[in-house]
Amino acid sequence: MKNPINVIKKLYDETVTELKKCSWPDRHELYGSTMVVVSSLILLSLFVFIADKVFLLAVNLITGMAG
Repeated sequence: MKNPINVIKKLYDETVTELKKCSWPDRHELYGSTMVVVSSLILLSLFVFIADKVFLLAVNLITGMAG
């Protein structure tokens, strides 16, 4: 059986080596990407909210229940 400490050390060393190969975004790229994600979340939330209200209204009209 392999020594678990040596296995963890090897995993750590390999992880550090791979992370050094990565290209990290600068502040401007990170800000732009963050704005895309936040605006997408807002739009998706708005869509889901409106769709929920429309479907609720449709179900209430079909079943004859008051909203």
